[in-house]
Amino acid sequence: MTTAASKVAFVTGSASGIGESIARRLSLEGLSVAVADRDEERGKAVSESLPGSVFVPVDVTSMASVTKAVDSVTDELGPIGILVNCAGGDVVKPFVETDESLWYDLVELNFMGVLRCTRAVLPGMIERSAGRIVSIASDAGRVGSSGEAVYAGCKGGVIAFMKTVAREVARHGVTANTVCPGPTATPPVTKMLSEGSERYIEALKRSIPMRRLGEPEDIAAAVEYLVSDGAGYVTGQTLSVNGGLSMS
Repeated sequence: MTTAASKVAFVTGSASGIGESIARRLSLEGLSVAVADRDEERGKAVSESLPGSVFVPVDVTSMASVTKAVDSVTDELGPIGILVNCAGGDVVKPFVETDESLWYDLVELNFMGVLRCTRAVLPGMIERSAGRIVSIASDAGRVGSSGEAVYAGCKGGVIAFMKTVAREVARHGVTANTVCPGPTATPPVTKMLSEGSERYIEALKRSIPMRRLGEPEDIAAAVEYLVSDGAGYVTGQTLSVNGGLSMS
């Protein structure tokens, strides 16, 4: 893979799950990857297995933490040409059983975190007239998902935000796109299996035309394309990777 952007990728939430798969995929393609995560132990282990990569601690709910991480990576690896916003999380329960404290936590992590990281790297991309930004949202943000009202709202916001950024920076050679995973075999799903939720998972698989959950590598492949030179004319798009669960 070649890319018009710098060979440095900053991937949030990359100590495990989808983010880790993205980091590994980009590293295999010759990029230097900043494994950016709150989990220092796991993040260091991932970065040490990727040639030319580093771990950087980051809390996307803090602008100071994001700025410090971006500055550190720039000093050590060079200008960030690729940003992948993957950090996120959810608490699944009916909306009427949630409270304002949880809403703030989810918005800070899933929406404001994307804004903070994008704001930190975008000026440099504009200055260099090159850059790729990919945010990992969710099909919940496109079609809704029971028990995930606030999370879905955040992801819908991410989709709209990325479309707007794409319009604002297209003339500067920067692209901004969103990838929306469907049900994917991430650590939370693995935990559900260990807690005896096999029947729920099997029912979920039957609802997917391809009859399987997505794998983190499926999402990573979509990101790899969107940051490549081959996607240089693709911006403001929302790509669902969901085995056909939803189509539009």
